[in-house]
Amino acid sequence: MPFQVGSIVEGTVTSIASFGAFIQLPEGKTGLVHISEVADHYVEDIKQYLKEKDKVKVKVISIDSKGKISLSLKQTGMQLKKATRPIEIDWEAERREKSKNMSFEDRMLKFLRDSDERQQQLKKSQDSKRGGGFRRGDY
Repeated sequence: MPFQVGSIVEGTVTSIASFGAFIQLPEGKTGLVHISEVADHYVEDIKQYLKEKDKVKVKVISIDSKGKISLSLKQTGMQLKKATRPIEIDWEAERREKSKNMSFEDRMLKFLRDSDERQQQLKKSQDSKRGGGFRRGDY
């Protein structure tokens, strides 16, 4: 066997699952990089970091008695780049900035309007769940 626990080897991503990626190692061996071993931070979707046929360097972190090989990307020191995503706009900060320039009376009127609108939406939602809004006393 050309690799041991602690060695760093190069492999190819053969498939990706929600819990990790399977890596083809030398001599036809296959190992698993668990999603927790992809990056130093929380990874929600491994497909944002790896895709099939990617060449990666991995560290062998364990080989159990059944021959299952556990691998790590983050322990190699390689930093994988996350796929670029659109810039997120902080709408809440923008709203707060606008409300700073409003007088107390304007803020109170806005609060009352928003509150009334939410109450009407809630009432419509509850009426539709009760079967069309027909209540006792409406006949």
